[in-house]
Amino acid sequence: SSVQEEPEATKYELEMKLLSETVSAAQLLLLENAPEKPYFSEENEVDLCQFTALGGVHHLDILELPPQCKPRKGWMIVEILKEGLQKYTYPPETAEDFETENAFPPIEVMLEVHENVIFFENPVVARWDAEGKHWKTDGISNVSYKSEDRLITFSLETLGPVTLIQDAHVNMPYQSWELRPLDVNKVLLTVTTVFTEIQIQIKENLCMLASIKLNDKKHSSILEEKWMTPVSFIIALKEAGLNIFPTGHSHFYVVINYKLPLVEVKAYRQMALLSSAFAFGWSKWNTVCDSKKVVFQVREQLPKEEPIQNPNWTLLMFSGDRAQSLKINESSDAFSEALKEETEFHSTLYHMVKDFASKEAMKKVRCSNCQFVDSVCHMLLSTRLLSYS
Repeated sequence: SSVQEEPEATKYELEMKLLSETVSAAQLLLLENAPEKPYFSEENEVDLCQFTALGGVHHLDILELPPQCKPRKGWMIVEILKEGLQKYTYPPETAEDFETENAFPPIEVMLEVHENVIFFENPVVARWDAEGKHWKTDGISNVSYKSEDRLITFSLETLGPVTLIQDAHVNMPYQSWELRPLDVNKVLLTVTTVFTEIQIQIKENLCMLASIKLNDKKHSSILEEKWMTPVSFIIALKEAGLNIFPTGHSHFYVVINYKLPLVEVKAYRQMALLSSAFAFGWSKWNTVCDSKKVVFQVREQLPKEEPIQNPNWTLLMFSGDRAQSLKINESSDAFSEALKEETEFHSTLYHMVKDFASKEAMKKVRCSNCQFVDSVCHMLLSTRLLSYS
């Protein structure tokens, strides 16, 4: 008897199911916290899970003077070295000829900080240890940073590659956040931290840095107005010192508002799906409810509408398989899970907002491009707003 092939429709369904499960597993992996902190055997070794190098690596060396020209009977004679210029080891490995202890004092260095990098705190200087193959902070003294001139001076006991490092989590936890529609398939994500306010535009499968504010003043960046794919964009922001992207180890260095990864993933996916017609925002009650639930604000906002000064937000609580409108609001005195009058439970945020949304808003949601929804979801998963605010 011959084996009958599966119909094309069944094959397609199985492929889509497999793809959906693979994507879900990958998204869940983005939110998994590492069980153990990295172990470092050496003192003064830089923990690259806690710190990040910014502005590149500066290679500092002393070069030995090459053989000089010697005049001989009308000729100029010079010895040519096959190896080229030679590095001078400082201090020399054998310093017996030198009587005084201070014959090789620390070398004073002045560096200009790269113009496209932002330091929110004074940078820390680290040197490369070629033997141990890691960055270290010993052997460096008298560090002084002039932020206005973007100049850093320090003394080095021995020369070699140096870099400037900053706490990778200087902008975490965030103080608040908001995701609001600008147009169909175009949104603005605002993340406010202790030092800065970062605005990111997302459209189709691209992201762009819209603006940065430092001390409530606009700061110009080379990244502004440049559209990039989400992965390239995240790398570019990190390299500029604008890190709002936690890793699996970040929870060891930041006090986080832990939420179950599955609840977070489901919330971000559904927020992304609705983002063409609904604005979402931070709620102080998210830290009060337990790790199995998330609380945030939501309101309908059709893209062409002007932003309202004091918008009327609805407070939603979501557990991954149950969404509900809360009776309390952001200015209430105490947290309560009591249902808002004339509302009921729903299994998804999509069905929840249908209760109060206009037909036009739901039509815009259905018109959302799948690439756009994926990009918004990727950015929400990468910033982890519900755990790191």
